[in-house]
Amino acid sequence: MATLFTFRKPVPVPPAPVAVPASLGTMRIGMGQLLVEGGEPARNLARAVEQIAAAAAQQCDLVLLPETLDFAWTHPSALYEAQPIPGPFSDQLCQAAALHGLYVCAGLTERAADGRNYNAAILIDPQGTIILKYHKINLLDIEQPFYAVGQTLNVVDTPLGKIGVNICADNYLDGLPIGHTLARMGAEFIIAPSSWTVDYSITEEHDPYEEKWVRPFSILAKLYNVVVVSTTSVGYIVGGPYEGKKSVGCSLAVDAQGIQAQGAFNEFAGQLVVADLNRPNRTEKGTDIGLMLQRKGFRFDQLP
Repeated sequence: MATLFTFRKPVPVPPAPVAVPASLGTMRIGMGQLLVEGGEPARNLARAVEQIAAAAAQQCDLVLLPETLDFAWTHPSALYEAQPIPGPFSDQLCQAAALHGLYVCAGLTERAADGRNYNAAILIDPQGTIILKYHKINLLDIEQPFYAVGQTLNVVDTPLGKIGVNICADNYLDGLPIGHTLARMGAEFIIAPSSWTVDYSITEEHDPYEEKWVRPFSILAKLYNVVVVSTTSVGYIVGGPYEGKKSVGCSLAVDAQGIQAQGAFNEFAGQLVVADLNRPNRTEKGTDIGLMLQRKGFRFDQLP
């Protein structure tokens, strides 16, 4: 009988390659460099609310405000007047976030139920709800009489991306394990309220931040493909162990390609710095992150 048909085993067709986008959209972030006056929470919070309105007017998705913007960092009045979270200070920020419809991340001093104070940061959604609260871990020795050490790290999913929060010295080179952990938890953006300080004699010509901040931010950004953003206060420090020093701005946004935005560097540089930052496409999870780090030459088995 003649064969009418020849049956052949079908040859599998490989799937078409899927293009992986370099980013997943952008976040417009406002870095709100605020004048923070020691022991003046009412005035400081009023400026914070104004900055939130200014960020909304420039169509920011999120505004990042400085560390301990209520009393200022290590001001003695915080030992006796700090408020709980939620509480009257955080409520003002929540109301402003809801009124203007944007995310707000800010540093406050928290009086916990057990009576201890914490150097805290909160992330508020556009409905005015606190969706993340963090307590600073890498406390400087001089601030340890003022704040207890934090014990948790969190990353929260938002329509803007996965956001992790830490505070100021958590991003020192010696504190980078905190950033490493946030990145391993999936953070695409690490945002940090800060209060960077220098001696009163330091000027723009003596910018000390290249090694102190740009370097650690760049390490995290390039290793993990994350965006690291920090906003700091401005003004002279009155009261507490750093009296006479000054906060000089120089807020930073750094991604794997380098510095994307930077605030002015001087003690009078109260300003809102607006930046459109690409949301990174982070595909590795779990142990795949370790393999990625190995490919980049990161060593897990060596002491410094």
